[in-house]
Amino acid sequence: MTDLHPAPTPAAPSPHAALPPRTAITPGTIVTAVTILVILAAAWLWSDLLLMAFGAILIAIALRAGARGLNRLLGLNVKLGVLVVLLGVVGAVVLLVRLAGPAVAEQFRELISALPQSWDAVQDWLQSLPMADTVIEQIQDGEEASTMGENAAQLAERLPGVFSMVLGGLNSVLGSLSSVFVLLILSLYVAMEADLYRAGAIRLVPLRRRGRAAQILDELGTNLGRWMAGQAVDMLVVALLAGIGLWLLDVPLAFILAVIAGLTNIVPIIGPFFSGAIAVVVSAPQGLDTAIYVAILFTIIQLFEGEVLMPLIQRYAVQLPPALTILAIVGIGSLFGLIAVILATPLLIVAMLLIRRIYVEDVLGDRLD
Repeated sequence: MTDLHPAPTPAAPSPHAALPPRTAITPGTIVTAVTILVILAAAWLWSDLLLMAFGAILIAIALRAGARGLNRLLGLNVKLGVLVVLLGVVGAVVLLVRLAGPAVAEQFRELISALPQSWDAVQDWLQSLPMADTVIEQIQDGEEASTMGENAAQLAERLPGVFSMVLGGLNSVLGSLSSVFVLLILSLYVAMEADLYRAGAIRLVPLRRRGRAAQILDELGTNLGRWMAGQAVDMLVVALLAGIGLWLLDVPLAFILAVIAGLTNIVPIIGPFFSGAIAVVVSAPQGLDTAIYVAILFTIIQLFEGEVLMPLIQRYAVQLPPALTILAIVGIGSLFGLIAVILATPLLIVAMLLIRRIYVEDVLGDRLD
């Protein structure tokens, strides 16, 4: 028997019921937003000072690591150990400069004087390529026309600019030396009174979160220390491999080129490309075959570093995504200059750890470890 009474139709939902509840903007929210904006503006205005402070913290971490090693071996006080490590490093650098400085300076002068000849060799090779004659003739015609158009009055007008450029370069060198001195003094104070600064930073955090803040600060110090140790091993191995390879290929200035390869390796991807390009240009007068062999050598070194050396180092040190590393180097470098390029990788380490521990774990409640 069919039911003559149809089932009641459910009432249509109210249009207001589908709307999510509004989030009230409290005075605390406004204060937090304004505080974040003020911090970002201060970081932008005082970026040079903050980068110097971050560099001092990195050096202080290395100094304290050496001081703790002396404490375990000799029972030396950590503060005294920091001073001993700093004086030892400075003394070793001074001794190295006195012993090897003249030879290195001579090789560096030879490198500077060899670059124009090497570039001429590269141009000769490019000129031998098809369709290159027309392009080079147009460039040379433009240069000749520009040279013929110059006269004594134009040269006289340029002299003040040249003079100011020389003064600017001298001022930059003096400023760099003073910055290095301030950086070393700042690093010494931070390393000797690290517990004081750590306690001061933790006091800026609410009481209920201070234990977590102390844990994150300790983890930051550990990760940055491991990164510096791994980076030092990586730079040393790359310099040794480049030096041996260039010596076997009988490339001039092999030692200074190997030093450049090791030092520039602190900037991932971009640094090795820069050092490899210099080595190829310097080896060009030896012949096209030598330049090709040098390019192959640096390619093999980078493949070995990326596929063998870095995975071994990252087991102990810190693992970083290559894409994020490139973005950090390009982005931070374009905003804050060359020093920021050198510090981009450790800054990325700090940012990744803070995002993981504070946002992902504490805010979202997702445990990654």
